[in-house]
Amino acid sequence: MSIIVDIQIETTAKNLPTTADIEQWCSCALQPPCAASTDDEEPLEMTVRIVDEEESAELNSDYRGKSGPTNVLSFPFESPPEVKINLLGDLVICAPVVEREAQQQNKSAQAHWAHMVIHGTLHLQGFDHIEDEEATIMEDIETRIIQGLGFPPPYESE
Repeated sequence: MSIIVDIQIETTAKNLPTTADIEQWCSCALQPPCAASTDDEEPLEMTVRIVDEEESAELNSDYRGKSGPTNVLSFPFESPPEVKINLLGDLVICAPVVEREAQQQNKSAQAHWAHMVIHGTLHLQGFDHIEDEEATIMEDIETRIIQGLGFPPPYESE
């Protein structure tokens, strides 16, 4: 299945991943049943919004009740059963947090950006890491995708 990614840049941060990179990472993260479809279906759509700490902190507070900015927030789209639309949802990624985490974890910024986009895209598809069993499944998928892209395992240095 193909995916259309609307990328919104609302940050002053530099050295952001390219549009092509973000689109590739979103596409690689599609899991069945999202990835299993016929060619005549409409493509999936999602938004990736890259923000600064102020917007991330505000959204984190409003939607999760947590203070401060966070690396990635996911907002899955939930349509009523009678509405057929191929909208996955929105990701909001905080560029300064991603950059800081990459440095703290001794990872390349590109590898960490890929991980955050893939991680968020999996959340949009219903994957989670609250329970240990769910976390193991999600982390295994993330690791397989990340390594398939030529990056080191994302949880190795944590």
